Formats: sequence, C-alpha cells, structure tokens
Amino acid sequence: MTAYPVTEEQAWRWLLAQRAEPGCCPLPGPLAPGAHELLDLYGPVVEAPSITVAQLGQSLDGRIATASGHSHYVTGPEDIERLHRLRALVDAVIVGAGTVVADDPRLTVRKTEGPNPVRVILDPDGRIPADAHVFRHAEVRTLVLHAAGYGPCGLPEHVECLEMPTGDDGRFDPAQIRGRLAEMGLHRLLVEGGGQTVSRFLQADTLDRLHLTIAPMLIGSGRPGVTLPEIDSLDQALRPPCRIFRLGGDTLFDLDLRSKP
Repeated sequence: MTAYPVTEEQAWRWLLAQRAEPGCCPLPGPLAPGAHELLDLYGPVVEAPSITVAQLGQSLDGRIATASGHSHYVTGPEDIERLHRLRALVDAVIVGAGTVVADDPRLTVRKTEGPNPVRVILDPDGRIPADAHVFRHAEVRTLVLHAAGYGPCGLPEHVECLEMPTGDDGRFDPAQIRGRLAEMGLHRLLVEGGGQTVSRFLQADTLDRLHLTIAPMLIGSGRPGVTLPEIDSLDQALRPPCRIFRLGGDTLFDLDLRSKP
C-alpha cells in the first residue's frame, strides 16, 4: 500500500493532539515539506512539559511600533498565523498592560484550528479599561495580576483577579509570575508582548525560547523591541543558538535560550 505524505494540516492536528495528550499517537507515513517545517518549528513547544516562549515582530531597525503605538501590522499574514498557532499550543498567553491599552488585542486563536489559551494580563496599577477586548468573552479564562491596593478589579465577573507583590519599580518578578501560574497548572507559557514585558522576562533569565520575526521595513523611530541593560563589550552579548525560518517576506529567528552556543 502506498504511504501518502503527511500534509501540513494533518501535522498541525497531530501537534494539537500531542499538546492535549503527549505521546498519544505516532505520525503516519512520510512528511510533506510543509509538514516537516511545521513540526520543526513548533515541536520544541509541544515536546516540553514546561516552557516559556516569548515573541516579538519588529522592523529591520528594531521597532515594534511607531511612537504613537501603531503596530498593525509590522509583520505579514504568515507571521500572524504563526502567532495564533503558538497561542493554540500553550496553556497561557501573557501580555503587559501597555500592549492591551495600545493594541486592544483579543489574545484568542482565530487564524488556525486549536483551543484558546488562558489570558494572563499584567496590570499592576489597574490601568486597563473594563471594556477592553480581553475582558469581553466569558468563555475564555482570563486572569489579571494586580498589585496590592488595586483590587479587587472592577471588571466583569468572569475575570479572575490575583494580587501579587511588586518590586521597587512597581513591576512583577517574572520568576514569581511563572511560579504562580505553574501552581495553577499552567506550564506552557507565551509572553506575547510588549517589548518591555518581553525584555523583563529575558533580563530575568525566565525565557526558554524567543521567537523574533523581522519584517523588511524601516520605521526609523518608535518603540523598540528588546531593551536590556547596557554592556561594555560584545563578549557580554547574548549569542544563543538560532534557527531561521522564512514566513512569506518576513524572517523568523527562533532563539534557544537554554542551550549553549
């Protein structure tokens, strides 16, 4: 009997099955080229019982938005689909208050087949309006982390508000965020944005992988992507192992922050 190559759609459904029940079923037959690349890109997320992945889409000159915060869309439709696929494969997606205020995202899975992740909103000082998109859909579990004195939240009843301590800068400790979510059974995490939130997780050494998509555009000014403390020598720069994928006209750099170069 002839074994037909596994298609990209079949490979995606297999990834979703593995997410729900690791080791549930083998892949039948050889892989078509699109299926092979799909498994190569998303396999590390599904295979890890616990992982924190961050992602950013930016211009060639390192900007994720204009100075006013406009970012729809820096990267193209293939990268947007990648983002939605990441959402479908993780337990929870994390964003900072600045991203919610600037972009009003839904943080749901719409561009692909798959379940919606738990939405985790970092809002220490309670500045996100109650009518934001992330609070509108009761069927998607939504957590808001806030500092003492800013809760309980004046938000819809289905939104869960959790108080957490903050540092001297008024922000949450990324390691404590991961620990709190792990206690709730949320082990695969996607730090979706914005640049400041991703940078804090990176600086705190709480990321396992970073998906950085570069679009062939020059914004020239605006909001930067990754921002870390100054270094004196390039010997101090991060040089993690990297895999490269083409997403239409964009280029994705998949940085493995847990492996040595």
